Amino acid sequence: MATKTFPKADWEVVDPAEVGVDARKLNKAKEWLDANMSGAKYRVAVVREGYVIAQWRQGMGPDDKAHIASAAKSIYSNILGIAVAEGKLPSADAKVVDYYPEMMDVPEDGGPKPGRYAFEKDRAMTFRQLICNTSGYMKPDEEPGRVFHYQTYGMNILTHALAKIYGLFDVNDPEGSPGFKVLIDEKLAGPIGAQWVYKLNNFKLWPQARLPIFGYYCSVGTDPLDFARIGWLWCNDGRWEETQVIPEAWMRESVRVAPDIRANCPEDQWKYGHGIWSNEAGRLWPDLPADGFSACGAGGHFCSVFPSQGVVIVQNPGRYLTDEQARGQDRANGGLLQLVLDACR
Repeated sequence: MATKTFPKADWEVVDPAEVGVDARKLNKAKEWLDANMSGAKYRVAVVREGYVIAQWRQGMGPDDKAHIASAAKSIYSNILGIAVAEGKLPSADAKVVDYYPEMMDVPEDGGPKPGRYAFEKDRAMTFRQLICNTSGYMKPDEEPGRVFHYQTYGMNILTHALAKIYGLFDVNDPEGSPGFKVLIDEKLAGPIGAQWVYKLNNFKLWPQARLPIFGYYCSVGTDPLDFARIGWLWCNDGRWEETQVIPEAWMRESVRVAPDIRANCPEDQWKYGHGIWSNEAGRLWPDLPADGFSACGAGGHFCSVFPSQGVVIVQNPGRYLTDEQARGQDRANGGLLQLVLDACR
């Protein structure tokens, strides 16, 4: 088997057999795609030990940038860990209001919809609770740390708070501020040679919504091979060649089920870590390795990583099922992931 490597400007493409992969079995994953995607657009890249062993696409160019929706939350998690390591925060358990007091300036008529606004209990929420989607921000019946509730507005509070700490965000000028994208580029994309693009997104809300405070989602756009770069970084515990880009301890913690979720949520929700979907408890993909994890975004954008196999599987996009359609058991297309891993054994 070839020695593990890291890509330079371009990835090295090798025959699957060079990294211990059965090409015939791997082709079954391509057959799965053709059967399940019909005429829809898709792009998939498979990496093993730092080498590209498969690229499949339909209806899209290889270099087109596609925005990865909530898969960017996993990138946000990386920046939080880096900020703590750089001493910008004492820990991930610091209270957000101490660094971004503007988060409380969302009165009853200024939230995203009736009944949703900043409550006094939100003062207690921490950066960890934001990235783990247990903050309860602007949710009237959710105390911080008690309920797993996937949301975008809490993530916006996280990114604005971190950007403000670095002097990159002004709530009075959210569009003119350098913003969180600067942190992503400087702390992650640059060190691993990724060429990502960014844009700010908002939901259509009533006119009085305080969007400068809780809106402006920092969307990340990428192509499959650049998306695979962050996956390969994660597969190596946050290290890129000789540089520890993401603190190793934070990376390892991020891909395990979040402590608040284990302590306070039913076991069928034990699938989420710090901005990253986790198979640690075997709830995400019961038949796949427990060390597997994935960045997941609406529209079928997935970067799934299996460190014990040295494998990264990117779908940018792939088949997308809503949680209701998938019944919570097919996130990131577990059938496709299984076929790829079967070829690696």
